[in-house]
Amino acid sequence: MEVILKEDVANLGHRGDVVKVADGYGRNFLLPRKLALQATLANKAVIEQMKTAAARRSATEKAQAEQLVAKLEPLVLSFTRKSGENGQLFGSVTSADIAGDLEAKGFEVDRRKIQLAEPIKSLGSFDVAIKLHREVTAHVKVQVAADAADAATSAETAPVPAVAD
Repeated sequence: MEVILKEDVANLGHRGDVVKVADGYGRNFLLPRKLALQATLANKAVIEQMKTAAARRSATEKAQAEQLVAKLEPLVLSFTRKSGENGQLFGSVTSADIAGDLEAKGFEVDRRKIQLAEPIKSLGSFDVAIKLHREVTAHVKVQVAADAADAATSAETAPVPAVAD
């Protein structure tokens, strides 16, 4: 089945491309999600208009993304989580957590654009990539610290050295 992509689809193509996909993938995934149109003669004529409009829209989106990068780059996100003795978290910091913290700071970023291979499960400082546009990626510093109550509890349970009289 040939389809015309209406949006960028990872590992498939960019907006406006005509690609050949499996029938099931096109019918069950791309078409219902409005990511693509079936490639008919009428749609191919319409796609030329869409390509010019998409080029203009892409240029403005890229400019907006570059402005947002300038605001996001100096940002440092801090999270406090309960942790074990080796610095392992009793949970994790996910892309949804990062998106929520960014939204609290006034930045509207979709969690799917945050490129986190797997959730952060240890204490420390991490560099997280946010793909704002296909050509623009921002890098945000994420710091994960131990919960203050957790640190106090571990200090209380630490063995006390015996003092000889």
